[in-house]
This record gives sequence, structure tokens and C-alpha cells, in this order.
Amino acid sequence: MMAEYGWNQDMPMSLLLKLKADLKEAMLAKDVDGKNTIRQVMSEFHKITVPITLESGKKTTRPKKDEEITNEDLISIIQGLLKSEKMVLEMKKEATSPYLEILSTYLPAMADKETIKAWIRDNIDMSQFKSPMQAMGPVMKHFGKTADGNEVKAILSGMAKG
Repeated sequence: MMAEYGWNQDMPMSLLLKLKADLKEAMLAKDVDGKNTIRQVMSEFHKITVPITLESGKKTTRPKKDEEITNEDLISIIQGLLKSEKMVLEMKKEATSPYLEILSTYLPAMADKETIKAWIRDNIDMSQFKSPMQAMGPVMKHFGKTADGNEVKAILSGMAKG
């Protein structure tokens, strides 16, 4: 019986807390794939840094403390791990892996074409822009990491022709 991993924006806890809770659950359930996947994500935490200036005036960074880590920080890490796992699987000519499946459960659901089109229709006045591509910024700002930039670009260029 595999534990219920995953997170979404509607949960009452941050992604960081959910990862920690899931790690504990995976260890208790002796779920090796779950434990290793979550530990892999956590091993990347040192890459989440904050710029600081030392007394000498030298600029450097320090790792963020747990309470400073945002969901966005973690989503970026998970997307990076997912991307490299997909490349590894491609080379092995495999479709998926337990690692890939578990990682995917922590990412927000991607907005589909219809949702993106509807939001653009309701919120963007295309007459403000010389070309529809200039609307890319506000659209990506609204959807953040839940919209694929290439898909938004395709929708906007479709509107240019349309």
C-alpha cells in the first residue's frame, strides 16, 4: 500500500510541511521509492538561497531557513528534478518511473488551453498591445508556473491570426 503523496495550493499546509510529513509517512510505511524521492528533493534545499551582504561589504548568499522557503522555491526545485528524470528516462527508453510519478504529485496542476484562453478573453484588452505577444507578460504573471510558456505563446499567436 503506497502512501498518499502530493500537494496542491488548496491544502492548509505549505509544500515544505507536506514534504516533511510525507517523508515521515514513507519511512513508517517502509516505502523506499517515496522516502528516496522526498529525500532527493530535500537534498536540493541548499540551492534555495537569500542574497546577503557581509560586514566587509562583500555580497554573498546563505541558504534560506525553513520558514523562508516558499512554495514557489520548492516547485522550481521539483520541476528541475522532473526535467532531468525525464531526460534520463528518455535515454533509457522508458516512459516513467516511481520517482517521476511521486515528484509529479507535488506540482500544481497545469492550466489547460481552455482555461488560459478564457482568462485572456476575460482579463486582457488586446487593443492595448501592438502585437498579441506583448500580452505574454501579464498572462504568465497570472498563471505563474501553472502555465506552459510555449502553450501561452501558441494561444497568443493564434489570437493574432484569429
